[in-house]
Amino acid sequence: MTQQTLLLENRTAETQLPAEIFTRADLEAYLNAALRLEHATIPPYLTALYSLHPGSNSDAQHLIRVVAVEEMLHLTLVANVMNAVGLRVDLAADDFVPNYPAHLPSGEIDFLVSVQPFSQAAVTTFLNIERPAKAPSAGKRLLPRPDLGAGTVLAASPLDPSVRYYSIGEFYEEIDRGLRYLDRTCRENGEELFRGDASRQVAPEYFYSGGGGAVVVHDLATALQALELITEQGEGLGGGIYDGAGELSHYYRFEQIQLARYYQKGDIAGRPSGPRLEVDFSAVYPVAIDAKLADYPAGSPVREAAERFHQTYADFLAYLTGAYNGEPQKLLDAVPWMFRLRDDINRLIRNPFPGRPGVNASPVFEPGAGERS
Repeated sequence: MTQQTLLLENRTAETQLPAEIFTRADLEAYLNAALRLEHATIPPYLTALYSLHPGSNSDAQHLIRVVAVEEMLHLTLVANVMNAVGLRVDLAADDFVPNYPAHLPSGEIDFLVSVQPFSQAAVTTFLNIERPAKAPSAGKRLLPRPDLGAGTVLAASPLDPSVRYYSIGEFYEEIDRGLRYLDRTCRENGEELFRGDASRQVAPEYFYSGGGGAVVVHDLATALQALELITEQGEGLGGGIYDGAGELSHYYRFEQIQLARYYQKGDIAGRPSGPRLEVDFSAVYPVAIDAKLADYPAGSPVREAAERFHQTYADFLAYLTGAYNGEPQKLLDAVPWMFRLRDDINRLIRNPFPGRPGVNASPVFEPGAGERS
């Protein structure tokens, strides 16, 4: 069976569409997109988190903080898969950070992700990022849809933007399928797909969050385990609202903020019946949306603060790159460092934006942040 005629496994005639990943180069393109995807959620989550007034919205602060830490775990899991198949992990490239507002690096076109203060609009964006796959078809979640048009898709192939996926989970399903295919064909040819340097793996002792630990990837089974943890935490397990550890997935954690009520055991999607979740959208610093360094007047104190944050974030990404390239012990400080960024962010968000009445300064996330000074 040729690559051109290979179809996704377990499809009916009505849903069969060409698969995407057939070579190591194809796999590398998808995994690099996944790495950028997982990172691209962190700046919006951190900015919304630190835009909240101290002492306010404690429930929302906790929910966003937990999700941000788990996105760091997801970044680490993708890095482990990349290292296991011998690919280089690089968060320090000058184009690694998106130019917000941006479509996610997986290629969605129906919404833009902005770096913005906590608000109803921000929560809606978070729900779009984390939304679950549609109802399974033929027992599978992967449903590439090549021609649905704007307003209906989330993720697209990095190889062919006309092949799109409704959710991040479905995007990862193609990586899952590709790994299975490449592992099988490599073995048939007397080769090994998983031949990466084991010293580059981040083990659980180097990174653990309340939602789970890092998975050491050394073969197909552990690679699939790592990807499954990412999709479960984002959208839930098998169409439910919980992940495999019994914790609410990211989508439903954010939905609690939107609906101002907690889920409790036994609830169904969209109908939480637990205690009220108090939300005060007015207790927020009115930070600028998608600010750029060039927006700040040269020589002003806020410009200096913005430049300092931009460099601190570049150093953070360089630090992570080292951690994913043979120095996994550095991950012990990664999460504390991520939240130490708060100090630099606070120097911005608690001060007025020059020339913009009623608007506060904002952290700058833009291409070039991966470069060291």
